[in-house]
Amino acid sequence: MTKRAGIRDVAREAGVSPATVSLVLNDRAATRIPASTQERVRRAAADIGYSPNSVARSLRTRTTRTIGLISDEIATTPYAVRMIEAVQDGARAHGHLVFLVSTAAERSLERDAVAALRDQQVDGLIYACMWHRDVEVPQGMPPGSVVLDGRPDRAGYPAVVPDDRRGAEVAVQALVDAGHRRIAYVDIDEDPSPLASGLRHEGYLAVLAAAGIDPDPALHVKGSADAVGARDAAGRLLELPPGRRPTALFCFNDRMAMGAYSAARRHGLEIPTDLSVVGYDDQQLIAAELDPPLTTVALPHYDMGRWAVEVLLGSREAPPDQGVMLMPCPLITRESVGPPPAEQKEPGRRRT
Repeated sequence: MTKRAGIRDVAREAGVSPATVSLVLNDRAATRIPASTQERVRRAAADIGYSPNSVARSLRTRTTRTIGLISDEIATTPYAVRMIEAVQDGARAHGHLVFLVSTAAERSLERDAVAALRDQQVDGLIYACMWHRDVEVPQGMPPGSVVLDGRPDRAGYPAVVPDDRRGAEVAVQALVDAGHRRIAYVDIDEDPSPLASGLRHEGYLAVLAAAGIDPDPALHVKGSADAVGARDAAGRLLELPPGRRPTALFCFNDRMAMGAYSAARRHGLEIPTDLSVVGYDDQQLIAAELDPPLTTVALPHYDMGRWAVEVLLGSREAPPDQGVMLMPCPLITRESVGPPPAEQKEPGRRRT
């Protein structure tokens, strides 16, 4: 078996002492050792294939350069995988490796995952959620662990979530700025209602109030969180008389916006000439691929993932009192928003 190269081998190759090699390779040389010598040591280490003994280093530093990422459903869906990518990128930038455990939100699996990762002496834990939701922190999760895309049920766990209320305000304001006053909210129909639904409704109402627009309860409709549910919900809106029918739709997510597109075409309406539509999520393979491309609000999955790992590793400050960070949700402007039509057409009648 080939003998593993050690510090003395690097020292011999570089023509320096083992102590100098140790200082350089552990980033403790600072200005005490000339830059040319440091470069010679690193080149020698690379030439002979030296790599530090991670076990010895962990015993010395009391760190393992690893973190644990426990996810409910993120690892099995394409929608929020950018959070995982961000955690991996952030960990790599800090010289850490990520252990990922997907639990399908089963409480017993979450407890086992926490215990197993702590047995591996990871340097910290992140609990990541598929949806913005209230989180019952898994049993055994140490204080200082970070909750990603969730609001922990007790103090001691810094957390980051999308600023869904402000994101809705940005979306609806874009419609108001385009001249719309009859703006509908195509909401998700679930019981219990998700946090994001209520927050986005609050943002919708806040912009209407600021614009002096009285909300019409008939313009707040609900459907299943997919294209079929939204097609039916939006279809009910488009059956309203021209004086009450909305000129713009704000949809809970991009899949529902896709359903709204279908409803508009069934009623002989063109987007954005006759009806403007704004979505939420900036979901890959949907928002930019619709015809016309969808104006939408982006969920900041990548930014949230980087924030979580940087707070965990101490390179970024947590919110005061271990509170919740609201990550901005930017508007992605495309081609689905225009001014309201000068006069509305009767639903079901196509332009000739």
